[in-house]
Amino acid sequence: MPAKPSEVKERGFIIPIGGAEGKLKKPAILKRFVELCGGEEARIMVIPTASLLYETGPLYQNLFQSMGANSMCVPIENREECFDKETLRILEAATGIFITGGNQLRLSTILGGTPVARGIRKLNSRGVHVAGTSAGAAILSEHMIAGGRSGSSPRESGVELAPGLGLTNRVIIDQHFNQRQRMGRLLAALSFNPFACGLGIDENTAGFIGPDGRMEVIGRGTVTVVDPTDLRHSSMSYVRRAEAVTLIGLRLHVLAEGSHFNIETRQATID
Repeated sequence: MPAKPSEVKERGFIIPIGGAEGKLKKPAILKRFVELCGGEEARIMVIPTASLLYETGPLYQNLFQSMGANSMCVPIENREECFDKETLRILEAATGIFITGGNQLRLSTILGGTPVARGIRKLNSRGVHVAGTSAGAAILSEHMIAGGRSGSSPRESGVELAPGLGLTNRVIIDQHFNQRQRMGRLLAALSFNPFACGLGIDENTAGFIGPDGRMEVIGRGTVTVVDPTDLRHSSMSYVRRAEAVTLIGLRLHVLAEGSHFNIETRQATID
């Protein structure tokens, strides 16, 4: 479960980004994140753990600084570094946390269960905004899609799941969604966890999920919402390995910029 606020205070936004978010040409998503974190008063901690490329973290740090924010990249390459006092001090002072893309299993195996992961949860419950792109988006929820098959049809063994940070248990997030044909693995994930909604987020697209559960879509693509509230039948429990899965009663929304979806009430709206 997400951490409960210790004080009467609004949670911070949770912002999954589908990857390839227009960093250099039209970084509207990142600008919105900076404004939310305080603009020139923002203190953004960049966590590039998922990436094996040295330049990933400094790229985002410089980009946020060019937008007027204070930003620091903190490379966390192993679990021991998650206990470092200076890292935790920087984390505690942040008004925004940004988790880069890469390999989401690096995130879960290095950060999972450490003071850094617990700190991110607590800070978000106290009003600090947390964004993640690509792999960084996948790990924001309680159940993380770690891998799986491409394609439009759900199949047994079609998805690999791992624990995420648990900032919300209301959604399961997939990224690069239409670009990499990931509907099938998102549906497979929901067949295991029909309590949650599925968010399939396209590249250069983000869902800004507020403390009240209301998500606003920003960007050039769409967020595909799969709502299993009315799911009446799933064959996942008895199909053979790699066979197609029957799911009856799902609801589907395809939301472009300016659309909203409330993950608490399961209602989709437009401005």
